[in-house]
Amino acid sequence: MLNPQYVIRIALQREKVESFDRYPFSLPVVRLLEQVDLHPKMTYFIGENGSGKSTLLEAIAVSLGFNAEGGSKNFSFGTRRSHSELHRFLRVAKGYRRPRTGYFLRAESFFNVATEIERLDKEPSYGPPIINSYGGRSLHEQSHGESFLALMNERFSGEGLYILDEPEAALSPQRQLAVLSRIHDLVLEGSQFIVATHSPILMAYPDARIYQCGPGGLAAIAYEDTEHFQVTRNFLANPQRMLRTLMER
Repeated sequence: MLNPQYVIRIALQREKVESFDRYPFSLPVVRLLEQVDLHPKMTYFIGENGSGKSTLLEAIAVSLGFNAEGGSKNFSFGTRRSHSELHRFLRVAKGYRRPRTGYFLRAESFFNVATEIERLDKEPSYGPPIINSYGGRSLHEQSHGESFLALMNERFSGEGLYILDEPEAALSPQRQLAVLSRIHDLVLEGSQFIVATHSPILMAYPDARIYQCGPGGLAAIAYEDTEHFQVTRNFLANPQRMLRTLMER
C-alpha cells in the first residue's frame, strides 16, 4: 500500500561507516541507529545538550536537499561549513506524495538566513522580493521571536515538510503556544513536521511521536514520561520546595 506521508523513515547505512569511533558516528544516537520511523504529522527528537538530536536533525535535512544552515531548498549559502558528513550515510524512505514547499529552521543560524535574504533581494531580479514571503518586513528589523513568528505565519503554508531545530530558542511561553497552534493549522493542511526541541510546551502536540536521544540511542517515549514534562510539572507544583533543594548548602 502506498504511503501518503512525505518522509516515512530514515535508516543508517551502517555498512558504509568505516568506524564508529569517530564523530558523529561515535554518538550513541548514531552508533546504535538502525532506522527510525517518522510520524506522518509530527516527530520530535528530544534529549540533553550533546545527545546528538540536532546532529541527526541536520543530517536528515541535508539528505532531503535543504541547506545546512537553514532555509528552503533554494538557499545554497554557507557562512561556515560546520555540518557533519552523517547525511551521506542516511537512506531516506519517502512516500508517493511530494511536499509543495518545505523549510529547515535552525535557531542558531537563522540570523544568517535573514542576511542571505537581504543579499539576494539586492540583486537584480524579475520576481518579487524574497522578503515578501516573510511578511515584507526585514527579519533583522524584528526581534528574534518576531522573525520566527513571521516565518511561521507568512512563509510556511500547507502541504509542506518542515524541519525545525529548537524553534523555542527565542520564544516566550505565550509565543510557543502560538507556534503550537500554527503548527496544528499546517498539519490540518497536510504538512509534516520533524522537530528537535527542549520545550515541554512544543512537544505536547497530541498526535505525535517522540524519540528520546540518550546513552541507549533512540527510544520512543510518551510525553508524560519525558524529563522535560516531569521536571517542569514538579517545579510548578511546588517551586519553593525545589528552590530550597537546589540552593541548600
